[in-house]
Amino acid sequence: MAEPLILGEPSDRELSEQLLSVVWRPRSRLWLLAFAAASAGTGLFFLCAAITVSTGIGVFGNNIPVAWAFDIINFVWWVGIGHAGTFISAILLLLEQKWRTSINRFAEGMTLFAVIQAAMYPLLHLGRPWFGYWLVPYPSTLDVWPQFRSALPWDAAAIATYFTVSLLFWYVGLIPDFASLRDRAPGKARRVLYGIFALGWRGSTRQLTHYRVLYGLLAGLATPLVISVHSIVSSDFAMGLTPGWHATIFPPFFVAGAIFSGFAMVLTLLLPVRRMFGLENVVTQRHIGALAKMILVTAWIVIGSYIIEFFAAWYSGSEVESYQFFVARPTAPGAGVFWVQMVCNALVPQLLWSRRVRESGVALWIISVLVNVGMWAERYVIIVLSLQREFLPAQWGDFSPSWVDIGLFTGTLGFFSLLFLIFLRLFPFIPVSEVKELNHELRKGHG
Repeated sequence: MAEPLILGEPSDRELSEQLLSVVWRPRSRLWLLAFAAASAGTGLFFLCAAITVSTGIGVFGNNIPVAWAFDIINFVWWVGIGHAGTFISAILLLLEQKWRTSINRFAEGMTLFAVIQAAMYPLLHLGRPWFGYWLVPYPSTLDVWPQFRSALPWDAAAIATYFTVSLLFWYVGLIPDFASLRDRAPGKARRVLYGIFALGWRGSTRQLTHYRVLYGLLAGLATPLVISVHSIVSSDFAMGLTPGWHATIFPPFFVAGAIFSGFAMVLTLLLPVRRMFGLENVVTQRHIGALAKMILVTAWIVIGSYIIEFFAAWYSGSEVESYQFFVARPTAPGAGVFWVQMVCNALVPQLLWSRRVRESGVALWIISVLVNVGMWAERYVIIVLSLQREFLPAQWGDFSPSWVDIGLFTGTLGFFSLLFLIFLRLFPFIPVSEVKELNHELRKGHG
């Protein structure tokens, strides 16, 4: 018999006290240490960003032929991580999957913070970020900019839409919990602040009816964004003629890879938080096992995409394509990243066939970290290794990241962690109202 989604049949009061108390619980020493480290990483990011803006993107390790490198790699990686939140929240809601309930808010917050990191890279890559509005699809009266045949303005439109809808979806889900915080928060200032965000929620039948309609509409609106956003990002490459890029498989390939890395990041963050706050009765082994199975499913979609890529390169009869996949990537400078990709994305997830591994928190956490390493390596292979070996051998070159490249990437990890730690302190990261509703259903079914 499957483990229940909530253990122990707690009362509504017990659930509320447990899930809301994490917001005003005294800050632990571990949280303060993590906050200090994340703040240092954030400072490093803004330092490197200031150097980039004041000096120019010549401080990057980019060169010719590798004109895109760490900046676009990290952009695609962060956008991909943001996909799991919308998938868990919207698609699984429409499919009436109850196991999403305890983890959807957690994943939604991760989505917002990941998209923020992703959006900063194209602006920095412009060299002059104050001209970032050029990427916005405003009416081009001079017929000079934006260039709608380029995929880059599509990125700006897709990411802005994705972030806006995800933010609305996240906030609407928080409204009933803001009301609970308003009624229980210690101190008048917190009660007033949470009361403002609660928008007068009282839990009446009329409010609940309107709330569910709005929540469902936003879920329906967000669902196609899961497919569209990373499909548009993949067009940055698929529309180019670079060997290894010009492929129609890229949109579904990128979407599957995004969900794959997103679920891995959810596990990377969820497992230590679950342990730290003692939420094993709400985020049960059944939730963790479902996430692990989703990682395994999407891993096989990614593996299938790898096989199709190699087959298409062979079947095309193009010497350049065949050289790119069968010689350059496995043996050229930086080929070690290619083998890291294959091990982390193709071999490591196969451990999840074992039930013992799926029930081991330590093993799952290590696997989730390795999957994210592998997905970053995949973006490196697609971008850097492809550009290193284009059509003319006379134009071949190598790439080495600069300290600014590494500092920006490390800094975004710190900035992401900082936003996430603040989120844990200010908001109930487990949806209290939805968990209580599910608890009622479980108790009714048990009764």
